[in-house]
Amino acid sequence: MTTRYEVKEGDCLASIAFEHGFAVDSIWEHPDNAELKKARGDGYTLLPGDLVTIPDLVPKAVPCVTGRTHRFRRRNVPEILRLELYDDEKPRARVAYTVEIDGRKSEGVTTDKGEIAVPIPPNARQGTLVLEDTSETFVLQLGRLAPASHASGALARLVNLGYVETAEQKELGEALLAFQRAAELEETGVLDEATIARLIEEHGS
Repeated sequence: MTTRYEVKEGDCLASIAFEHGFAVDSIWEHPDNAELKKARGDGYTLLPGDLVTIPDLVPKAVPCVTGRTHRFRRRNVPEILRLELYDDEKPRARVAYTVEIDGRKSEGVTTDKGEIAVPIPPNARQGTLVLEDTSETFVLQLGRLAPASHASGALARLVNLGYVETAEQKELGEALLAFQRAAELEETGVLDEATIARLIEEHGS
């Protein structure tokens, strides 16, 4: 018998699937989630209050030979956190960094495109990113990005892209105008379909 899970702040499809013992696709592709999938488009950008159908777990039997070691790995575990760092429009290339998630540290150097990719638990909620060249520290709020079609989601992306400094509702119109101007879209200051699509493309999610 399926159950209905109400999304809470900080939840995403990866955390929900992990905590209920499923792979992401097993939940997202369930027919009862088709309407939610159409509305959100992306299971990683859900809104608190959304209802997700959780199917019953079905035990899986795997034949094994005794006397040997066998390794089993859950799909989507770990998840990969991907970031792109810029200074104005220039990628912050070859910068040493430390990411700490749930007490576990990952160290590395950004790519020539300013990219970072580190494994994280699917249900991670928060972490920090420290850049060694400037000692800048960023707090990472994981699973809190709303859909781009939602005002809070659009503002969060515009903040990340540098079009506005704070995610305050009053800033949305001016930030959208600036984004539309830079993207060579019709300057309406409205979160229309063309702007949403371009915002997702520029932001990467």
